This record gives sequence, C-alpha cells and structure tokens, in this order.
Amino acid sequence: MENITVGVLGGLGPMATVYFYDMVVEMTDAKTDQGHVDMIIMNRASTPDRTAYIIGESEESPLDIIIKDAKKLENAGSDFLVLTCNTAHYFYKEISNNVSIPVINMVEETVQHAINTGHRKIGILATTGNIQTKLYQSMCESKSVDYYVPDNKIQELVMKLIYDDVKAGKKADMNDFKRVIASLKENGCDCAILGCTELSIIKKDENLPGDFFVDSSEVLAMKTIEKSGRTLKEK
Repeated sequence: MENITVGVLGGLGPMATVYFYDMVVEMTDAKTDQGHVDMIIMNRASTPDRTAYIIGESEESPLDIIIKDAKKLENAGSDFLVLTCNTAHYFYKEISNNVSIPVINMVEETVQHAINTGHRKIGILATTGNIQTKLYQSMCESKSVDYYVPDNKIQELVMKLIYDDVKAGKKADMNDFKRVIASLKENGCDCAILGCTELSIIKKDENLPGDFFVDSSEVLAMKTIEKSGRTLKEK
C-alpha cells in the first residue's frame, strides 16, 4: 500500500487537535502500528483567535500563520491537509490557493454527512465568527437542506460553553448545553451539527448520542482515514 501522509493544521485549539488525532487512531481498523495513518501535526497554539478577528474584536489575523504552516506541512511531505478548526474555514479558499495539495473542507463534509444520514433540518452550533460569516448556513443552502441558527441569547450560551468552559480547561456546564439543545428541538431541528471542535469534546466527555449530534471532528477523522487509504472500524 502506498503511504499517504496527512498534514494537520492544529492547535486551534490544542485539546481539539489531541481529540482529532485520538479519534483517527481509534477509528482506524488497524492490527499493527503500520496499519495506522501517517500524520505530521502542526500544533500552532499561538495562532491568533479566529473568531476575535472575524467579528472585529482583534486586528491580528491568523491567516498568514496558517498559510505559512500549510506550506511547511506541504514541504515536509504531506499529501493532503486537514484544518481542525471549523471557524478557520473562513479562510479555506486562501489556504487552498497557497498550496498545491488538497485541503479537506470540514464544513462541506459535515453538512454532507448530515444529509447522507437522513437529517432534514440542521441546527448549527458554532462560534459567533462562524455564524456571522455564514460558513455552515451557506453550505446548507448550496446543498438545499433546511437549517436553524440559535438566537442571540442561545448563541451567548454556545460561546460560553466553547470559551469559558472547554477552552478554559473546565467541564462544560451541561445545564447550559441542555438549554441550547432544547432550543434547537423546539425549532424543529432533527440534528445538531457540532460545528466547533470544543463542542466535539463535550460530546466525547458526556457520551452524547450520535443519532442527534453530527460531530464535525468525527466527520473530519472519518474522511482523513478514507482519503489516507485506510479502513474505518465497523461500529
């Protein structure tokens, strides 16, 4: 088998990168070390905050750093790249245009997976930067699937869970999380896209059911394994 190497643009945040790598290892059907996916991981934790830049709270753009790291990963022998941060997909075209290897689009793959698994109205849970730039909304529209975005009050709870809880190294306030999910269900959603890797960590820590939650990190891990020519473990 040809060895395909994945370049991981990580550190956005660090725990989410660890979780992504762990999932790829756990989800690969491998009987030996050699059966696993070859990876080069760039854990650039010092990358400026994506949401703060996008919503105008910071003038420090993360783009130049991400592009520089993408080129380093390409030069180090990566055959394709993955970007473990949903919000950073705001810069997807610029990143792709600066390397000559493919970059998996996490947002597109996640929406397509939700459709493929029979969901008809998608609740979008993501950072305010992601929501304001309509990354998931535009992707849903391009694929003709209905969606719902939380109101401002619920979105504040989502941001609290992401920044004040998970990114701060704390356990997520599940009462807040339940309020968020109740709002989606009240508005007719038959699934919730966890469109931020910190929300993926909540799913893992709390063993949330996979039938309602579409985990963007899990979808990215699956696509990484498949594109690497490896086999997914049967669930």
